[in-house]
Amino acid sequence: MVYTKQKFLEGSTILIKKPLKWTSFQVVNKIRWLIKNYFNIKKIKVGHAGTLDPLAEGLLILCTGQSTKKIVEFQNLNKCYTGVFFIGATRPSFDLETEIDSSSSIKHLKKEDLIKTKDELTGNIQQTPPIFSAVKIKGKKLYEYARAGQKIKPKKRNVSISKFNLLKIDLPKVFFEIECSKGTYIRSIANDFGKKLKVGAYLESLVRTSVGDYSLEKAITLDDFEKKIIASLKNQ
Repeated sequence: MVYTKQKFLEGSTILIKKPLKWTSFQVVNKIRWLIKNYFNIKKIKVGHAGTLDPLAEGLLILCTGQSTKKIVEFQNLNKCYTGVFFIGATRPSFDLETEIDSSSSIKHLKKEDLIKTKDELTGNIQQTPPIFSAVKIKGKKLYEYARAGQKIKPKKRNVSISKFNLLKIDLPKVFFEIECSKGTYIRSIANDFGKKLKVGAYLESLVRTSVGDYSLEKAITLDDFEKKIIASLKNQ
């Protein structure tokens, strides 16, 4: 694809491989800065179509210009993820952001227990968002309550898990693949997985592999995006 000022202003969809430890907002800011800087644009709309946590990697869809109107359409598409659950311990954030606060023996667990638990978390289910998340209650984000040491109980929400495969079991690690609806927290699935097993669990790593028909395989890194801009300008 040849990038031009006009295309970005009229509207483009960009598939980016979000790096580990970057927020989705930081990626948006970087893309906006690159477009404005290289094409000498004072103002341009850039937005992402579905947040990825800083500790998650993978596909992040960005829209520019008029294409930002399509963001809601992208957000409503099913998402696919691969990742790793760590079984036998819990963390308040349900992932690596916080320290382990409890641990349990998993010597008694069998493969059949994990498969049964996976099946119980497949289909239409209810889940509670992590307290370390951007879900808002009374105009305030949950993680703001959590970091201030305030206790608050988020409401459960209905989500759909259309596919849940255990790719590899190597306890304490379980490698998985999940396809789910909008608003699903994989961290909450990890926590619920551990609760059902009565030993605890948290999300150790996560990669978003697709959004609808948009695949991570077709996404590019931020560095490659900049190189493509430079190459496009040379050919204009």
